[in-house]
Amino acid sequence: MSKSIREIQQEFSQVDDCERKVLYEQYADDPRAGVTALIAKYKKQEEKLAAEIARIEAMKSYENKYRDAAFICGIDEVGRGPLAGPVVAGAVILPKDSQILYLNDSKKLTEKRREELYAVIMREAVAVGIGIVSPARIDEINILQATYEAMREAVGKLCVEPNVLLNDAVTIPMIPPHIVQVPIIKGDAKSVSIAAASIVAKVTRDRLMTEYEEVLPGYGFASNKGYGSSEHIAALKKYGPTPIHRRSFIHNFI
Repeated sequence: MSKSIREIQQEFSQVDDCERKVLYEQYADDPRAGVTALIAKYKKQEEKLAAEIARIEAMKSYENKYRDAAFICGIDEVGRGPLAGPVVAGAVILPKDSQILYLNDSKKLTEKRREELYAVIMREAVAVGIGIVSPARIDEINILQATYEAMREAVGKLCVEPNVLLNDAVTIPMIPPHIVQVPIIKGDAKSVSIAAASIVAKVTRDRLMTEYEEVLPGYGFASNKGYGSSEHIAALKKYGPTPIHRRSFIHNFI
């Protein structure tokens, strides 16, 4: 008696990739549409996985170029544009043999995927540093200088000193000259290290803004993350600024 489709499905779910190839051959001539669909489903999953592995390998070109360096660090920031909240920078040194899949510009990922990757990065990274610069400091020195300050703070919090910094588009002032800086335009989509830093910075800042919603309700910080949504601007006009608003960003609204 031939196995049921449910039994065959269970077989496929319990084997590794090499054993699955044997099952493909074993059931290749099974005429049932359910078995054909099952085989097609697993082959499609394998194709997607292979494509993702190839994409990640392509994102290691800068890491491979500087492979001789002991520690290669990706740097990125989030929160340059919002009306409220800090600017946050992440600095991440991944292992040279890192195989973390789905790394990408944090803005291109779902919140669920970012949270999952954040946990993996924090667990597997050689070192992680986070820099946070307050709205008051942003008003004092301007957003560009505050971004540089957050990046320097993130680098300074690493438990090891990096030899190479892969930066998303910028060269950071006042970094020791013996540390090589490599500015990469749209680096969070071209380097696994910068992508990892982007995710760490984004998740850190989003969590902060969600916490601010608890103590400063009415502005929608949990959803808009401090950006100028219609709800946020309406609340700003109605209630005025909070202690986390950037005064230099909101003069058109108050």
